[in-house]
Amino acid sequence: MTALEPVPRRLLRDKAYDALLEAIVSGELPPGQKLHDGELAERLGLSRAPVRQALARLTAERLVVSKPQSYTRVAPVVAREIRDALAVVQAMHALAVRAAVPRLTGDDLARMRAANDAFVRALDAEDPAAAVAADDALHAVPIVAGGNEALAETVRRYTPLLRRLERRRFSSTAARASAARHDALIDACAAGDVETAVALSGAIWGGLEAEAAAEEEAAEEAAAGTGAAPGGAPARTAGS
Repeated sequence: MTALEPVPRRLLRDKAYDALLEAIVSGELPPGQKLHDGELAERLGLSRAPVRQALARLTAERLVVSKPQSYTRVAPVVAREIRDALAVVQAMHALAVRAAVPRLTGDDLARMRAANDAFVRALDAEDPAAAVAADDALHAVPIVAGGNEALAETVRRYTPLLRRLERRRFSSTAARASAARHDALIDACAAGDVETAVALSGAIWGGLEAEAAAEEEAAEEAAAGTGAAPGGAPARTAGS
């Protein structure tokens, strides 16, 4: 089953977004792939309107690049943008945990444990998409409990740029370390240990730094092979 199959006609804009995001993250739609709203709409079994709305959202999130009346394509991997997004998301989650720990209820902690159980099951099933969804559910609990909408919006804005990193990590044995850190984070939250919980949150998101380095290396190798500089800019030559 591929991401770009017909989707139910409820919540069409969001369904189109989810399908296109998964296709980009999984590599089904690779960097540089031209995107035609009519073709995508046909593959998804939708009209063009929700597909265009989804593409506009992905453009705002820097996963798609577009030039009016010229082209729309999957954005290249830009290592600097990914590293910047990771630093912001890591800081926001730490801030969310700091605010949330004194407010977390037994139900909140139960939701976090259930999400981590689902995360482990997804790893066992070698299903990185389900692992990402479970990871999102776990980290959403402190964000909601913290009650800072500006923080939540910042996380929503920059997390999509990290999906390739998460996909890479959750497809490897390194993901088991994330599951163990999740357990430790939940235990610290249950104990009301704010500083330990904040440190663990930082360690969890810092675990994506290796994947960020791998993305940067891959982008540099691709640029060397095409004569472009990392990030998709033309490579400078002597005298240029």
